Amino acid sequence: MLRFNRTLALLIGVVTPALETFRRWHQLITLTVPWPAYLDDVLLGAFLIVGAWRAGHAPRGRLILAAAWGVLCGHAYGSFFDQLAALDSPDPSGFAPALVVTIKGFGLVLGVIGLVTSVVAQEAKRTP
Repeated sequence: MLRFNRTLALLIGVVTPALETFRRWHQLITLTVPWPAYLDDVLLGAFLIVGAWRAGHAPRGRLILAAAWGVLCGHAYGSFFDQLAALDSPDPSGFAPALVVTIKGFGLVLGVIGLVTSVVAQEAKRTP
């Protein structure tokens, strides 16, 4: 179960910042919104990647991975419900708001799965 969790964390850790950069590319290059507002997805992705690596290579690394999943759940919860409340507004990407909220909802579900499976997973047996 921990191997699945680490793989999912790596996948989401790469895909999330990439999708958000693609979604808001025109805003980033024209600086219509302050650039620090986009760092949350990059930091989230980095935290998931570090957590996935630590879970496989360090004692108690699974705890770091669980913390990264917790951050994703908190971030995705707010993002999903903010997007859901703004279904009548156009999305900066030009995609249909319903599509964006569906993707964010799917991400929230994956975050909860990642959090739960990281908490219940057993530490990998390490041989000296």
